[in-house]
Amino acid sequence: MKVFKPHLLALPDYPYTTRQALIKLDQNESPYGLPPELKAELMARLETLPLNRYPEMHAEHLAERIADFEGWPEGGVVVGPGSNTIITALIAASHRVLDLQPSFVHYKRAAELHGTPYQAIPLEESFSLPIDGLVEAMSSAESPGVFFLPNPHAPTGNFFVQERVQVLCEAAAQHDWLMILDEAYYQFAPADLKRQALGRSHLGVLRTFSKAWGLAGVRAGYLLASDEVARVARHLLPPFGLPSPTALAVELALEHPGYVTEAAEKVRRERERVYLELKAHPTWIPYPSHTNFLLVRTPDAAAAFEGLLKRGVLVRRQDHIPGLEGAIRVTIGTPVENDAFLQAAFELAKEEKENEGAASED
Repeated sequence: MKVFKPHLLALPDYPYTTRQALIKLDQNESPYGLPPELKAELMARLETLPLNRYPEMHAEHLAERIADFEGWPEGGVVVGPGSNTIITALIAASHRVLDLQPSFVHYKRAAELHGTPYQAIPLEESFSLPIDGLVEAMSSAESPGVFFLPNPHAPTGNFFVQERVQVLCEAAAQHDWLMILDEAYYQFAPADLKRQALGRSHLGVLRTFSKAWGLAGVRAGYLLASDEVARVARHLLPPFGLPSPTALAVELALEHPGYVTEAAEKVRRERERVYLELKAHPTWIPYPSHTNFLLVRTPDAAAAFEGLLKRGVLVRRQDHIPGLEGAIRVTIGTPVENDAFLQAAFELAKEEKENEGAASED
């Protein structure tokens, strides 16, 4: 059709295919949602919610609650129906996008949707930050833009220490870039860098309720930034965009943050257990992680994916990403789910060995 911008017609679909399995470990969701007593309280509050009325223009009441929770000026809090919408808004407002490779797929996709110039700098050995390449990209660009740094990093699970991130923060300030620290997984990491961004107009922090909070189905995320950056981001978000039930669920969760601390600690313990057990696998190589998932290198990602799925365990292939050949990504679930994954992984190793033995006899 000629009514659409030509570049949109050629874009591929978002790289995710829905598959069904008894154990779902493919989307980095929390295995622990709201505790039963909070679910009951949410249902009671929903009964009194006037669904015939529009929600607030920009979820102002929820933004105030988040500001109190985070210790952040209220004018610098932007709330959206998922952090992806805020990423899209920032990219729509920017001259260009700087990213890492590999990285969270939506940075590139949003840039492509808006026709925004995009550049990605490959990670270095052991998934370390390519500081020289990033600084060069910022300093040599025709105009400044927005640089997204997921930390902890997806899809590798790596955590970038403050000293190295600080170099990039200083470069962003020097060259007038906006640097967004995407901390979707910060509850699973040894530290966060929010305080580093407070009061600095060239830095912002992006967070979500989809991971440690266990509210992926609710769809809510937020940006902590300067008043100026927040104002521009709000301009690009649709009015009345956060549904009232979403705001209600998040407000209730913010009243009881202790359940998140407990759930995140369970996931961290299980992550380390699964990582250590998987290190004994004869052909799969797990990478250390500071998120709620593990990146695992296999000899054949397609075979690993299908073999796990055949045994009722759904994971995510990552081998389409440059530098992650043979890789799959496994969300940390409950202990029972993790045990099922480990059992399936070692069954595949045994099956592979038996097939090799049969082939050699032939």
